[in-house]
Amino acid sequence: MCGIVGYMPGNKEIDHEAVIKDMCDAMVHRGPDSDGTFITDQIVLGFRRLSIIDLSNEADQPLFNKDKTLALIFNGEIYNYKELREDLVKQGYTFISETDSEVLVHGYDAWGEGILHKVRGMFAFAIWDAKKEELFLARDFFGIKPLYYGAASDDGSFFFGSEIKCFLEHPSFRKAVNPKALRPYLTFQYPATEETFFKGIYKLSPGTWMRVKDGKITDRGRYWDFNYRDAGLTDDEAVTAIGDVLRESVRYHQMADVQVGAFLSGGIDSSFITALFRPEKTFSVGFKDYDGVFNETDLGRRLSEILGFTHYKRLISGDDFFEALPTIQYHMDEPQSNLSSVPLYFLAQLASEHVKVVLSGEGADELFGGYDSYMDTPHLALYKKLPAFVRRGLYQTVGKAFPHSRLGDLAIRGGQPLRERFVGQARIFPDDEAAALLTPTYRGGPSATELLAPEYDRLHGTDELTAKQVIDIRTWLPGDILLKADKMSSAHSLELRVPFLDKEVIHLATQLSPDQRVRDGVAKVSLRKAALAELPEEWAKRPKVGFPVPLRDWLCQEKYYQAVKAIFERPYVSEFFNQDKLLTYLQEHYEGKAMRQRYIYTVLCFLIWYDEYFVKR
Repeated sequence: MCGIVGYMPGNKEIDHEAVIKDMCDAMVHRGPDSDGTFITDQIVLGFRRLSIIDLSNEADQPLFNKDKTLALIFNGEIYNYKELREDLVKQGYTFISETDSEVLVHGYDAWGEGILHKVRGMFAFAIWDAKKEELFLARDFFGIKPLYYGAASDDGSFFFGSEIKCFLEHPSFRKAVNPKALRPYLTFQYPATEETFFKGIYKLSPGTWMRVKDGKITDRGRYWDFNYRDAGLTDDEAVTAIGDVLRESVRYHQMADVQVGAFLSGGIDSSFITALFRPEKTFSVGFKDYDGVFNETDLGRRLSEILGFTHYKRLISGDDFFEALPTIQYHMDEPQSNLSSVPLYFLAQLASEHVKVVLSGEGADELFGGYDSYMDTPHLALYKKLPAFVRRGLYQTVGKAFPHSRLGDLAIRGGQPLRERFVGQARIFPDDEAAALLTPTYRGGPSATELLAPEYDRLHGTDELTAKQVIDIRTWLPGDILLKADKMSSAHSLELRVPFLDKEVIHLATQLSPDQRVRDGVAKVSLRKAALAELPEEWAKRPKVGFPVPLRDWLCQEKYYQAVKAIFERPYVSEFFNQDKLLTYLQEHYEGKAMRQRYIYTVLCFLIWYDEYFVKR
């Protein structure tokens, strides 16, 4: 893991050497080991390095091709770099280092954008082509590594890099809140639009590339995509294949010249990866005073004892949680209110005290069908046996009249079209409530349904389980899960690797039939069977718990209630929200009249983010 940043200069005279140094320093946490720059009249590149493969100075970036007409800055890991290197050596290319990074610059020289079809790994990189006077940007298949870009400047400068906060160090950067980002955020809990919360700054989509010339985007394309297609595997064939492909992926992902550990909760995903990996050290976190409910550290410790690892754990208090929020939102770059980001922040901090790289279990739920929302409850399964026209009628009457009752919820889930009721794993504010809470200036962003309409259009005729998984892989996974994984690990100069998110693993996962993913109320059914070969039955069959946080209880405590209230009463809050309604939500929760913790926390994270980037700075 490293950090990249750069810009194509505009029409103002500035000290590029000083500016790029400040931009790099803003992300020193991503790469404290070394830095590097490359400056010409047409391009300025900056790099911060976390040394993982080839710890020598020869592996420092930027890296160049033989005649120095191509300059590379790269964040990530290329796991099949040794095979690619052999191919390139046979073609006559000479390498000056043993790093994986160098295969990208020579590979681009040899194959152009075709290098993207050959690599296996996680990456965001930029290559400056001096001959064509052109910039090439690319992001990995799933969006494991972030890459931002845009021309939000007063002088025509075009920015790109791993973190938005770096752009703020440029004297021509034009900082403004994107008014269309807040409405969908309230529903999704993460920044869901292509344009970020910083107006004029965008995210490069996973699996895509872009070319830029003279500060203008000249071409862009998608080099990778996926579709679920049942390959007709028997159950035994599916289970064997899952074990084989994950074993290979873990072998690739553990390659490093530094020590590698593993995150280990009590769930099947991290447990399976850890059992295949067999690291020396594992890590987990939980919450003080909530043993058995919000604390799985004992499960991680027990499995480590069984398999022979050294386990480290930390327990987090309510004070720890709330005190960390400003730092967490600063590192996120954009507001994000997934509660699990906070324990992940502390987990990465703990691991960074012992290792430089960790393996983690992100992606298994999306690929193999692990979320509860992918399954029907027994009552819903029975209800769906009614004719579709009957269910649609009950949705229009009972569901809309009594949306918060059990009967109304059943009518909605059984009769409402999928594209209206499923927007991914997080649905905090219903759209009407989000719009009602916002002031007119910030009410104009797209609704969750509008944002996902193009995805659902492409999924016409797909079964419901597969449609939900595809929606999550395209939106929730890069927008929430991988965003927090990257930002929280990089905050502590820790590289986080995700063996489930390997292109060969998804190639297999997409060949499974729906009932090889979810069957008879069992999620990840084939993955669980594969895990039995490596794990005790107790772990292989453990139901999904997630990373639960005792926020509901904390917000009923006077100390935390008053702290949040003080933030909600700040004068600038009324620019964005109906302040009275917001304070009512908080009061209702505090008095036990309603459970509003997710509403409160989602708004709180936005306000803390705004304070970090627009009030303090």
